Amino acid sequence: MSRIELSRTQPAPVPLATLIGRELRNGKVEKPFVKYGQAGLAKKGEDYFLIKTDCLRVPGDASTAFSVFAIFDGHNGISAAIFAKENLLSNVLSAIPQDINRDAWLQALPRALVVGFVKTDIEFQQKGETSGTTATFVLVDGWTITVASVGDSRCILDTQGGVVSLLTVDHRLEENAEERERVTASGGEVGRLNVFGGNEVGPLRCWPGGLCLSRSIGDTDVGEFIVPIPHVKQVKLSNAGGRLIIASDGIWDALSSDMAAKSCRGLPAELAAKLVVKKSENSVNKATNKLSAVGVVEELFEEGSAMLTERLGKDFPLNKNSGIFRCAVCQVDQPPGDGLSVNSGPFFSPASNPWEGPFLCTNCRKKKDAMEGKRPSRPTVTA
Repeated sequence: MSRIELSRTQPAPVPLATLIGRELRNGKVEKPFVKYGQAGLAKKGEDYFLIKTDCLRVPGDASTAFSVFAIFDGHNGISAAIFAKENLLSNVLSAIPQDINRDAWLQALPRALVVGFVKTDIEFQQKGETSGTTATFVLVDGWTITVASVGDSRCILDTQGGVVSLLTVDHRLEENAEERERVTASGGEVGRLNVFGGNEVGPLRCWPGGLCLSRSIGDTDVGEFIVPIPHVKQVKLSNAGGRLIIASDGIWDALSSDMAAKSCRGLPAELAAKLVVKKSENSVNKATNKLSAVGVVEELFEEGSAMLTERLGKDFPLNKNSGIFRCAVCQVDQPPGDGLSVNSGPFFSPASNPWEGPFLCTNCRKKKDAMEGKRPSRPTVTA
């Protein structure tokens, strides 16, 4: 797990005339800075961190800096977690249009995160390996925090006044009724392990495969209705700052969000991370808590649909005049005859139906249909 703290810097002295001018222009004098710490207890060795505090929205321009923090909790091996750690960030950034200002960049992030997660999953599945991973990916740009997640790792926000907010949604079949309905509607089966005597034991799992999660990256062997499409939430903090705790299920199985937040208030980030891990080791059980609303921060965006069509939307940037279309997911250029609009129907033809929304290549269109439970219809024989 890791803990991140956003605080106010002490601005350098500036002339009064400059301050007045900035105030008249609604300029912001204070800028946040990020302090972070990380700690972990390796049991299976399948958890991986990504911490990158020197990202630049505009190459060479230090004023466009942002930070990325992520945790990947692998299962059935470490390959998917390592692959996601090494490729997810670049896949997200490649889906954001170039030469746009910061506000437009932040608005483009939620859709780019969806694209990046799906692209990373497609690329990993092409390797033919069967491991999988959760992913909780946090991007901090100024006072704006954007979180994307699949699986049951969690990110919480602790702000002034002790308000603790949950910025992720758990994709455990046991706890998420909407995800159970989606999986069964897409062709999967949800049930517990059967043992001798017909007794059912353990948490709800998806069959085939027996995975307890409804969303992940990888997991080639459990069916494509286990989707990599993330829940995304974007919030803006006040200049009082706040603290984030990002951790895998080992922490949250032992501690509630409130317990984790209270255990490290007022402590340096590095020490706080170690203390939360230590406290989770010594905890027998956790208090139940349900956090959903964001407290004393401004909520800018939230969407958790598992339907790629809904997440990409119809206003996706598309250059129809170039003669070459770029797939919205894999970012590969190809002639329009080799793919389809994401919003077109099964009998779409360019001559009769105009392009709507982003272009998808054939492979990404197949992936989209598989995630939504759409399979080619079988011929019907009547006698």
